[in-house]
Amino acid sequence: MRVILWLIPAIPLVSALLLAIFGSRLSRKTTALLGVGAIALAALVSIGIAADFISSPPPGNRYDQTLWSWVAINDFRVPIGLALDPLSLTMILIVTGVGFLIHLYAAEYMAEEEGYSRFFAYMNLFVASMVVLVLADNLLLLYLGWEGVGLCSYLLIGFRYADPANGRAAQKAFIVTRVGDTALAIALFLLFYRLGTLDIAEVIRRAAAEWPIGTPVATAAAALVLAGAIGKSAQLPLHVWLPDAMAGPTPTSALIHAATMVTAGVYLIARTHPLFTLAPPVQTIVAVIGAATLLAAGFSALVQTDLKRVLAYSTISQIGYMFLALGAGAWSAAIFHLMTHAFFKALLFLSAGVVIHALHGEQNILRMGGLRRALPLAFWGFLIGGASMAGLPLLTAGFYSKGEILWGTWIGKGALLWTAGVLGVTLTTLYTFRLIFLVFFRKRRSDVDDRPGPAIRIPMIVLALLSIIGGFINLPNRPALSRFLGSVFSPSAVPETGRLTKFGSEA
Repeated sequence: MRVILWLIPAIPLVSALLLAIFGSRLSRKTTALLGVGAIALAALVSIGIAADFISSPPPGNRYDQTLWSWVAINDFRVPIGLALDPLSLTMILIVTGVGFLIHLYAAEYMAEEEGYSRFFAYMNLFVASMVVLVLADNLLLLYLGWEGVGLCSYLLIGFRYADPANGRAAQKAFIVTRVGDTALAIALFLLFYRLGTLDIAEVIRRAAAEWPIGTPVATAAAALVLAGAIGKSAQLPLHVWLPDAMAGPTPTSALIHAATMVTAGVYLIARTHPLFTLAPPVQTIVAVIGAATLLAAGFSALVQTDLKRVLAYSTISQIGYMFLALGAGAWSAAIFHLMTHAFFKALLFLSAGVVIHALHGEQNILRMGGLRRALPLAFWGFLIGGASMAGLPLLTAGFYSKGEILWGTWIGKGALLWTAGVLGVTLTTLYTFRLIFLVFFRKRRSDVDDRPGPAIRIPMIVLALLSIIGGFINLPNRPALSRFLGSVFSPSAVPETGRLTKFGSEA
């Protein structure tokens, strides 16, 4: 089954090309079938490969698939290769699984929009780029996926380009994230110059063998990688693009926030985490940036009046928790929260889309109210997604992932950063309660004449269930996900001959 790994990026990529070339000749039904069906097929392949990987693990818990040689200039060779290990497997399940639910929702939500085939071409290219990013076995191919994700976000944020404000928001996202992308490109040049390779496993092995802990080159490499991650994941001070990115259609916002772009920086640090263990000051900076961001974004969310901007700042804050975990060495906790965040944040955005559609495009929460009976699906979506984001004890997925982050922070970085995390939980609860109260309670202020169909209801119901039970995959007494990721994040050894064994630290 693992030999068809290449199909996971290939299917959405081919569908994106078909939609881009022939989309204008296709009916909307055919467009939706091709756009949604491709992601569904990629998700099914991912599930099949996951079942095969878990039931019959490859040697070293890693499977490498070299497809062809991309660059071969003297001694500089970059093959097109994919690497499957517990981390990349977890990521492709999130990207394709949540991506499919968002695509299914979009098929109905975007049905009356101009540029229907163009929208799905961009969305499928977005998923393909993210899959390439997480499966890449070398940093150059990872960077190709990284830039593809950035390009697609630009296209989707500016999808309704007739409005100049949307074009400006797309340009802002593109320019701000270029700062981080440039830093990451410099990191690649530095790593190749000093280590002679861009193969991720080999970079880790050679860095551990040649660079003592705290050496300037290790510190510089980790700092540059961190700068790249900050840009994509909208952390301080490069967070300013994400709130304006809400100019894009709601399914686009859901995909950016839940399954693709903003999680790319978290994945990048997790994938290259041995570089950060070689540079302890930089790893501490990761935690400090995460703590500062989760607090600043939490306070900002408290004063927003635009529905989607509240959710945007909540994403910045929740990604801050992931950075806090990464900085504390709680690598598995960061990926666990990335997963639960994908569930509840996708649910919140899809619920927001129902509200916005029903109110004819209104996004000002001060002009809403009394919608809990008129829009029960959206109300329960916000209630469940908001409770999970706030970490409602025992009953929600967010409680378990956020609790693991706080525990890892206490063990790894001490009381000060732990206190910031706890204060962030309070802020999350406050802005979530404010949002739900203003939108669904008080006196009704608007008429509602739109009811969602099954293509909208089904993804929301599935995501609501995952927002509740998703945390059970990593209970404190049965940490299945942490054990699964153990071969990637377990301590004190390095990959040998391309096989990932042990390296780094796990709080």
